Amino acid sequence: MDRLKGKVAIVTGSTSGIGVGIAKLFAKEGAKVVICGRREAKGQAVVDAIKAEGGEAFYHFMDITQIESIDALLKDTAEKYGKIDILVNNAANVGLKDGRVDELTLEMWDAIFQSDIRGTFYATKNVIPYMRDNKGGSIINIGSMASCGGDLGSTAYACAKAGVDMLTKSTALQYGKENIRCNCVRPGLIVTPENEAYVPQALKDVFLNNIMVNRYGAPEDIANMCVYLASDESEYFTGQVLTVDGGLNAHVSTVGEFKKLKSRTW
Repeated sequence: MDRLKGKVAIVTGSTSGIGVGIAKLFAKEGAKVVICGRREAKGQAVVDAIKAEGGEAFYHFMDITQIESIDALLKDTAEKYGKIDILVNNAANVGLKDGRVDELTLEMWDAIFQSDIRGTFYATKNVIPYMRDNKGGSIINIGSMASCGGDLGSTAYACAKAGVDMLTKSTALQYGKENIRCNCVRPGLIVTPENEAYVPQALKDVFLNNIMVNRYGAPEDIANMCVYLASDESEYFTGQVLTVDGGLNAHVSTVGEFKKLKSRTW
């Protein structure tokens, strides 16, 4: 359990959900982890849980929409630990029901883009000098399967996350020769302690009928992939967009309906 031993990792949006799963597994693998988000009490609870398991972590306030808080997060982390090896850009405001093109206002569009791509860009841009000083590092962006194809709604969210996909590739290309890697993980339906009560059973059934495994995703599924991407094991792996969704996007869209008909094809 020391695949990240000696590394310093920032996991944005790690006061709940997927971010907590990533942060806890990073700590178990030996990383010093910075827990950050807007909710101090929740963040400190994650820190306490990590320390109770023998790991090292501290909480730092961060609002992904405020560049000053991102600057402070990077600066304070480097001052405390002397370096930054890993940045996980997980913080975002999920906008799965933001609407159709004709329904969206510019204010709604701008708010989602500010949270879901602008903040990721700014954190990535400003962690690069620290990683350059450190002779390398790993940036992991948390995207979304919403960017895999068109949908009936979630227009702004899907477009913002598609931007994260391309930001990943551009960052990997531009800084790979400096040993700075960048990859993206696109989660499928991830059921967390925070959202479980709010995910309708009908939605769960749709996903379970279309994925290739017999359960929904959990934060640990995303965390396991992130540990690999953060570790030296993946030093030849960069510029990739990985969809961790139980196989949802690995088949044609009609499969779910054919399964209901107990038919292999038309």
